[in-house]
Amino acid sequence: MLGLKNMDWHKRYLQQANWTRDLRNYIFEKTGLTHRSRVLEVGCGTGAILSSLKTPVFGLDIALDSLKEAKIHTQNRDPLTCADALSLPFADSSFEMVFCHFLLLWLPDPQQALGEMRRVTRAGGEIIAFAEPDYTRRIDRPAELAELGKKQTEALRAQGADPSLGANLAALFRRVGIQVVEAGTLAQSTRVSPSADERALEWATLEVDLAGRVSDEYLQKMKKIDQTAWERGERQLHIPTHYVWGRSGRK
Repeated sequence: MLGLKNMDWHKRYLQQANWTRDLRNYIFEKTGLTHRSRVLEVGCGTGAILSSLKTPVFGLDIALDSLKEAKIHTQNRDPLTCADALSLPFADSSFEMVFCHFLLLWLPDPQQALGEMRRVTRAGGEIIAFAEPDYTRRIDRPAELAELGKKQTEALRAQGADPSLGANLAALFRRVGIQVVEAGTLAQSTRVSPSADERALEWATLEVDLAGRVSDEYLQKMKKIDQTAWERGERQLHIPTHYVWGRSGRK
């Protein structure tokens, strides 16, 4: 997904960051982020989360273009590294906290990435996956839009993502020896309808995911149904999104 063009990915990442803002604030307060001297975000993208933090945080991403944009958004404050999450270029026990955000579902071996995150975290340090969705249990209403949801899930799988990763997140943490402190799903918004800008971002993402897989005519038909359903208060869209806060058991 990160290599696709004709889409303002920073706006999309800011939108996703907004979904987890309350959760991040809660966990960062519990773990004392501001008192940590070395913190790493794996898969930092364009810096949507880094730029929201008051304390400098190391950022790593495999996409150099994203890091160049992150440098701008963070005003060159944070140390940035271009590297693969499957082979972190840091020594063992380098960080007190390591976290990621909507990352693991896109990796060919998320278990290896978590193992690397554990390796570079000091004993007793925090390892957090703030958001990993499970598209296979998404809810779409009215019924006409359920097919669209299934097509997006299939498209994500075709791009190399694991659409059901969220449901297995806690098990992956335990498998690599990370102690699970807390696990759950993001609270669903109580707002009846997202803003027009938010809906536009959702559709821009859908159009990128489904490019070449469905006709423009089909997309426009579904878009009209979606818009009308929101206006009538009949639209339901829920994709269970899981998080895990863990602790390194390294000796």
